[in-house]
Amino acid sequence: MRKRLVAMGATLLITPVLLAACGDDESGGQSAAAGDRGCVESYDPDTDYFPVKSTVEYATNFTITYEKNYQVLTVKQPYPDGDPESYVLVRCGTPAPELTGELADAQRIEVPITSLYSESTTHLPLLADLGRIDVLTGVADSTTVVNADVRRLIDEGKVVQYATAGQIDTERVVAGDPDVLMTGGMDVPEYATLRDAGIGVVANAEWLEDDPLGRAEWVKFMAALLGEEARATEVFDQIEADYQATAAKVPEGEPIPVLLGSVFQGTWYMPTGNRYIGRLLADAGATYPWADVTGTESLQLDFETVFTESGDARIWLTDRDWATLADATAEDPRYGEFTAAREGEVWTYGVPSTPEGGIDYWERGVTRPDLILGDLVAILHPETSPDHEFAFYSRVER
Repeated sequence: MRKRLVAMGATLLITPVLLAACGDDESGGQSAAAGDRGCVESYDPDTDYFPVKSTVEYATNFTITYEKNYQVLTVKQPYPDGDPESYVLVRCGTPAPELTGELADAQRIEVPITSLYSESTTHLPLLADLGRIDVLTGVADSTTVVNADVRRLIDEGKVVQYATAGQIDTERVVAGDPDVLMTGGMDVPEYATLRDAGIGVVANAEWLEDDPLGRAEWVKFMAALLGEEARATEVFDQIEADYQATAAKVPEGEPIPVLLGSVFQGTWYMPTGNRYIGRLLADAGATYPWADVTGTESLQLDFETVFTESGDARIWLTDRDWATLADATAEDPRYGEFTAAREGEVWTYGVPSTPEGGIDYWERGVTRPDLILGDLVAILHPETSPDHEFAFYSRVER
């Protein structure tokens, strides 16, 4: 059974476990679990219950504001062209705030949370970097997970799969009763059903950030739910410092031309220069013919256009799972005509890291631009990183 707390037209649903952890008796007494979770044992309205606060510097798609006993976490675009969503994160053991206006109907979630269902593998490195894999209790698709600790928890039955073939099993989620289901930055009808059932549905849309460090800064977004602000600042500051130190190693001079991507179902999708990949390449000292094109959507090109504009690039950065160039030319013989293919300078991040097909670039890489930039600089300027250990990229052998 869930107990429903009502405040100014909004409802907060709390499980019996959380009530036990945060104290539900009239005297305000707390169980031992409350201390473990860090819930407030004696509420003082004049106390600031968020003494450590996050400052957002690079990310543009979320904000955090603080009151004494709650935070307001706002995602400006929870999914492409979506309206902003705000979440009121109330410190457990303190009263739900009385809110009006835009926040009157906002979801209210007691923090720190103790259980999380994750819809995207990009959330997993955030938990790992914060040392909080322990809160993970569900993943959408277990077959794509790379993180060894998470895979072990899945094998032990401590983390369940709740979405087969991309379809959320709402009954399974409700039965699992997580504090929060974190979305992958898209919108599906099942979310409304889950909210009505009392599940906190929180949008994580880091993939809409253009700045590589902006994506990495979503570790602070995760930290707001976990009460790990201090740790998140340490993690992000290190990523930022490493990213900037790697960028500083890039030799001065003309950027190195590269070929990007591959054909997919007859179309060669090319990123625009102002988006995530374009910025990474610019910081790595690379360029490509469409680096000056702006826009939010990838360009849809044909093979001939790409060959004409980028066929003589010395280095090819692809996303395919080719082990050898023979794999590439078996797929399309024209690939062998590119200069990079002839010279053996084809690199990919698309080789799976697990037998089930999980690709670490799409898990750990999304929020670790320092590691991706390190790989790119080592490929483009090998003289700067002779002992580099590649995190994601590997050479496609001749």
